[in-house]
Amino acid sequence: MIENEEQLEEALSRPTPADVAAMRVLDGDLMLLGVGGKMGPSLARLARRACDEAGVSRRILGVSRFSESGLAESLQAAGLETISCDLLDRPALEALPEVPNIIFMTGRKFGSTGQEWLTWAMNVLVPALVAERFHRSRIVAFSTGNVYPLTPVSSGGPTEDHPTEPVGEYAQTALGRERMFQYGSEKYGTPVVLLRLNYAIDLRYGVLRDVAEKVRHGVPIDLSTGMANVIWQRDANSVALRSLAHCQSPPLIVNLTGPEMVSIRRVAERCGQIFGVAPQFSGSEAPTALLSNAARCHALFGYPSVTLDQMIQWVAHWVTIGGRNLGKPTHYEQRDGRF
Repeated sequence: MIENEEQLEEALSRPTPADVAAMRVLDGDLMLLGVGGKMGPSLARLARRACDEAGVSRRILGVSRFSESGLAESLQAAGLETISCDLLDRPALEALPEVPNIIFMTGRKFGSTGQEWLTWAMNVLVPALVAERFHRSRIVAFSTGNVYPLTPVSSGGPTEDHPTEPVGEYAQTALGRERMFQYGSEKYGTPVVLLRLNYAIDLRYGVLRDVAEKVRHGVPIDLSTGMANVIWQRDANSVALRSLAHCQSPPLIVNLTGPEMVSIRRVAERCGQIFGVAPQFSGSEAPTALLSNAARCHALFGYPSVTLDQMIQWVAHWVTIGGRNLGKPTHYEQRDGRF
């Protein structure tokens, strides 16, 4: 079991042989835009460790506003270069170094309702500016499964060829983000991969953490969204790193998640077994959910290394010992697209 944040950060940034091999052959330095988010620090450390194990001298740069105290210093201590930059500040964006490999992680979701204008700026304007500024680079850009509509659970989830029908303004801006990178790729021939992620699991946040907390504290779990997809955060970050080798124009789109549809009821019952309590439920499962079929991802990169039950056990133990909660619920149960 993972007992503290030091162990957790080590596990999240531990490279696989495939990560090391990818960094060994990658051409040039790597810059992460939006490194200060939930996934960025562990991805930056993963890239650094993979390069070091590959014996490759490569700059790994992390760009963020660095509003979290101490984050820049901790990344620097791990061997990364940090640059403080607001990507909406065009002169600051232009001043960023020319780097051949870009992973774009910037985005805004929660708090969108009531400040839709800011969400549009962060999720559409910033990608447009980045696509222009780094049109000579390879770009791997994180997107979201929210660009898909709610689909029948019986369908197994949309593939990348399914029509996009985003529900709500956040999801609309997420599709706008994709369209800006597609525009840049079409205009300049920029090689791009778009990763439609849902949902990454870290012990401090994520769908499994949301469910485990409610089971532990006797809070009824809304079953209206009865299914979800999840993937261990390190496995998601590994795909992001290895996607640099698959950048193309027009962009390659990849659904990034685990192989199974996860029953929220079953997750709650498994957590209940571990905690020794009976989970409380409200409502019943709707026939549709926000889902993704990740067969393309698994064909390209293999199956995730961490299983669903292992994630549940880790999360349940973390909740039991009072491990830190980032206080950022996923709101996976929202069906109206309002975040």
